[in-house]
Amino acid sequence: MDLTVSTILVAFAGVLLICFMKGAFGGGFSIVGIPLLSIVMDPVTAGGLLAPLFIAMDLFALLYWKPSTWSKPDLVRLLPGLVTGIGIGYLLFRFLDHRAISIVMAATTLIFVSLWLVAGAEAMIRPRSTPKAITAGLASGITTMVAHSGGPPLAMYLLPLGLSKEIYAGTTSLFFTVGNATKAVPWLLLVKPTADVWTLMAICLLAIPAGVWLGWRFHGALDQRQIYRVCYGLLVVTALKLLWDGVSGYLA
Repeated sequence: MDLTVSTILVAFAGVLLICFMKGAFGGGFSIVGIPLLSIVMDPVTAGGLLAPLFIAMDLFALLYWKPSTWSKPDLVRLLPGLVTGIGIGYLLFRFLDHRAISIVMAATTLIFVSLWLVAGAEAMIRPRSTPKAITAGLASGITTMVAHSGGPPLAMYLLPLGLSKEIYAGTTSLFFTVGNATKAVPWLLLVKPTADVWTLMAICLLAIPAGVWLGWRFHGALDQRQIYRVCYGLLVVTALKLLWDGVSGYLA
């Protein structure tokens, strides 16, 4: 990666978009900003750049998503699987077929959204389930470690619970705060960022306050139904991105 003006501008815009998503939805849709970063750097370098920045983004987002917005019963069920999944993802990082994982996650997400469209929001409401929560946390941990795409498994567990928009966003925010803090060191060990990458990180830190604040204001402007519709729409975008990553990887 060359530290040019264009690299700085594109990376800054990508981080700003990711921060906006964290402010608006608490996290989980960070992958939508990664295509911007891939314009000026390879995915592995982008992962090394984002790993420490995610921690700063999450800590700033928690200024808005306070403990009163966390669904503690769900977090108790989700977090052990998340940490375990990150550990598995780290151990298997060099051996996993990232393309296949992306395709499977994309297909699962699209099926989930299709069921919501066919059945309707009310029919998709489900009670809490410890096995489902553990599975969602584990899947999220693995996919966030190998592809920064841990949002879909978590959303597929949380959205059918019918949580309020604030509780959904706050729970997601804390979930990824724990996940991003856990995976930061493994990612840095895998990537070993250069001096230019560290410099770019420092510059991109400036995007965090404005991005999170703008996202939080956007969240406040939407009602419960609108937030859920946007979340399902973003799941489609995320799934299509993962599908493209997987399929294009095999065709390359």
